[in-house]
Amino acid sequence: MLKLNVGFNKKVGEANYGSKGACVGLELEIDSGIIGEPERLRERIKQLFVIARTSVEEELHGNSHATNGRNGAMTNGNGHANGYRNGRQRDATRRATASQARALNLIADRQGVNLAELLRQRFGVDQAGDLSITEASALIDELKAQTNGNGAGGRR
Repeated sequence: MLKLNVGFNKKVGEANYGSKGACVGLELEIDSGIIGEPERLRERIKQLFVIARTSVEEELHGNSHATNGRNGAMTNGNGHANGYRNGRQRDATRRATASQARALNLIADRQGVNLAELLRQRFGVDQAGDLSITEASALIDELKAQTNGNGAGGRR
């Protein structure tokens, strides 16, 4: 077995010279045979960084509600879920646009990201069109940043 360890931390400034920070560390055991498949190994590492980065961003900029103990569903204090799934708030106001869904599929395909798996793990949905418009926009930005950050791809 091979252990992958990924960490991500961030500190942001607040009013009156304050600040807050968050960090997350993830560890995953995978079959050591993946060492012979460098592209697949890099993809697993990239997936872990996406999860870590998103978790930190959600902690810093998300809501601080308590979970109700059932599948991590968030509650509003009286036991009712507030449109949350898997510990993430769902913006149910508008669904992702067709253009956003196409963009997510195209970017993921170019990067070799298993979009369906990423959507299930992070958002509990099966396809890009099931995301909210806000979630789709954030994920597009995140995937684009990864492309620009690793020297591959970029804007046309």
